[in-house]
Amino acid sequence: MNSVNGKHIVIAGAARSGVAVAELLARKGAHVLVSDSGCIATKFRKRLTENHILFEEGVHSEASFEGDMLVLSPGVPSDAAIVRAYLERNCPVFSEIEVASWFCKSKIIAVTGSNGKTTVVNWLADVWKRAGRPYLLAGNVGTAFSEVVDQTSEEVDVILEVSSFQLDHIDRFRARVGVILNITPDHLNRYQNQFENYVRSKMNLPKNQTTEDSLIYGYDDPVVKKQMEAWSDQKKHPALLPFSIEVDVPGACLRDGILRIQTGTIEEDILSMKQIALPGNHNLRNGLAVALAARICEIDKDYIRESLSSFEGVPHRLQKVRDLEGVEYYNDSKATNVNAVWYALSSFRKPLVLIMGGRDKGNDYSELKKELLEKARAIIAIGEGKEAIREQLKDAVPMMLEAETMSDAVQKSYRIARSGDVVLLSPACASFDMFESYEDRGLKFIQAVMAL
Repeated sequence: MNSVNGKHIVIAGAARSGVAVAELLARKGAHVLVSDSGCIATKFRKRLTENHILFEEGVHSEASFEGDMLVLSPGVPSDAAIVRAYLERNCPVFSEIEVASWFCKSKIIAVTGSNGKTTVVNWLADVWKRAGRPYLLAGNVGTAFSEVVDQTSEEVDVILEVSSFQLDHIDRFRARVGVILNITPDHLNRYQNQFENYVRSKMNLPKNQTTEDSLIYGYDDPVVKKQMEAWSDQKKHPALLPFSIEVDVPGACLRDGILRIQTGTIEEDILSMKQIALPGNHNLRNGLAVALAARICEIDKDYIRESLSSFEGVPHRLQKVRDLEGVEYYNDSKATNVNAVWYALSSFRKPLVLIMGGRDKGNDYSELKKELLEKARAIIAIGEGKEAIREQLKDAVPMMLEAETMSDAVQKSYRIARSGDVVLLSPACASFDMFESYEDRGLKFIQAVMAL
């Protein structure tokens, strides 16, 4: 554990993670200053005030450049001036999950990937709950690691969703079980539009793992597979456990339509792929990752089987909202990159009206053309990404419309859709141009659909 008592620590960013780590460090005896270049939300300002933590907003003052270390909220880019200033004077910059890990007494099961990580960590939590195993669910999933770390112990497991931003500034963060689901282009605006920089960030997850740890990875993903081939050449590495729905691999796979675990010490069938509760090949892969992680954590396969056949998914991820006049409405607001939208489109066999758009992250929307040509009746584009979507996809659909609000988009979809169609909100973009979060965006969609 790093000693922070008496140190002057600056936290950049005063949203959920920044405020939680500020409170944690203050409890551990650090002198904390929270600095946010924008406005701090009232609820977070109140928490900082109640805990007697110094804060500033609208500027990074001279004092914010003078800490012994800088702790970075995930929303603050690594090329921000305050980050560069600390690195230039050789002062450490840490992510919030790194700092929280210094005080963690639990085994960490950490999940990353471009798509599916929220589903997988919630699915793991469901398995743990059914098995009666104590756990804490935190990270990018909505509760900051720093918020719960004081509740950790040897008897409690921590299930963490970790994003690339959270992995950018780790030092000793160690997952006893790491899971890399897939790596496809995302957030490239934060990585100098260089995919290799984003890949490198994701591959920070196993960098502190030892031979006592396990790394579960998606064998069907070509980028992950290539990274793992390089990783396996290292003399010391964690146990490498692939999962695949295409190949019989020594980890978790499909054999004759049966989900199977085969790790060398475990050889057993779990259940038929037809019994998996969530639709789509991407969820078959997610289910394999969940089963493998749970099994190597010594959870009985009966609980795993029960969860795989019953888990209904998470809000804002292919969440059915309602049937109206023969049209099905689905909320997939969590789909914040192109690959996630591709997964959503591939899950349906019906004609689609697709609502997409928001804050563009350097997306190549043309990757959706094949699915759109086969299925889409129309695209309704929203947000800052409207123009890019129109330019890249105008030839992929019979009708391209734009909307200024979510309510407007839903109203237009209602007028276009016919009985037997699906109206799908699957944005491929960040939400921050129009909404507070992807959850807020999804709720606005649900409200507009229910008002029809």
